[in-house]
Amino acid sequence: MKYKIIKTNKEYQKALERLDKIFDAKKGSAEADELELLSLLIEQYEDKHFPLNLPDPIEAIKFRMEQMGYTQTDLANAIGLKSRASEILNRKRKLTLDMIRSLNERMNIPIELLVKEY
Repeated sequence: MKYKIIKTNKEYQKALERLDKIFDAKKGSAEADELELLSLLIEQYEDKHFPLNLPDPIEAIKFRMEQMGYTQTDLANAIGLKSRASEILNRKRKLTLDMIRSLNERMNIPIELLVKEY
């Protein structure tokens, strides 16, 4: 099958249908190569036409805390003092570079989210 950049919704839908058919392609097969190429084309189309609005850093921290069952004390252990954790969560203090690194390492929050303005 010959592929080109996906430009229309109709082409996008057709690509999704094909992707669904070859999704379980055997590694190393021609269909697996097709799957990889098609996935890249679909991703490019989706990035352009359906951009994700990423959460601000504080919302990302709160969400991850909820997922991990963390309390404000747990957050304080990750970034320093308990008062700092409170100030961060209440948007009274900006994250420092050391805090960003620690949150990335300990809570696995992507750095791209943590460095966004809020």
